[in-house]
This record gives sequence, structure tokens and C-alpha cells, in this order.
Amino acid sequence: MAKRVGRGYGSGKGGHTTGRGQKGQKARGKLHILFEGLKVKKSTLKKLPFLRGRGKFKAVAKPVIVSIKKIEEKFKKGETISVESLAKHGLINKKDALKFGVKVLGKSVNKENYKFEVKVSK
Repeated sequence: MAKRVGRGYGSGKGGHTTGRGQKGQKARGKLHILFEGLKVKKSTLKKLPFLRGRGKFKAVAKPVIVSIKKIEEKFKKGETISVESLAKHGLINKKDALKFGVKVLGKSVNKENYKFEVKVSK
């Protein structure tokens, strides 16, 4: 069982300073995340490059991907491929497709046999 720090002498880590040393910022209350003690050299934060731009690492929503092979299995030649028809055949979730868009990926010789109303890879 873990020691319960600062909960009396019977806890094994109780009493006056409870394992924190005597004085200083680390002995009192909460520490700021940038606290590095008496370091004179550059801190870790100062060594990092400037992160310019708002939302630089924000995740970008990507379209729902459908394979051309699955389309060839489910659809007949000459059919129009749209978000509604893909959802009807159970290849995509319509709610996600309307939110993020749909893209058809894959290499096919028969790509000209369909009319696409969604984005298609080269």
C-alpha cells in the first residue's frame, strides 16, 4: 500500500516536513509547471522554438474514405454514386459523410463506368 504523506507519525511519512525538506518553493503548496529551481542556464521551455499561429496542431477533419473495389461490388455500371446512394448500400454513415465529406480512393480501370457526385482520387 502507498504511503499517505503528511497523515501523522503512524503513516511512516508524517510529522514536521513530511519528506519535503525544509524551506523553499517545493516545500510549500503547489508548484508552477515552469518551476525549475535555481537553474541559471536556459530552461527547457526557453529552448523550444516559438509556436506561432493559432491552433497550429489542431486536428483537421478528414473525409470518409470509400474504396473503389467496394463500389464495384455493390453498384452496377452506369449508376450515379452520391452520399445518399453510398449510405443506402451501407458503405458509409450518412451523418459523418455530410459532416466531413466523402472521398473515393483506389485504382480502377472501370472508374469511367460510374457517375461520381463525390470527390475521387486521381
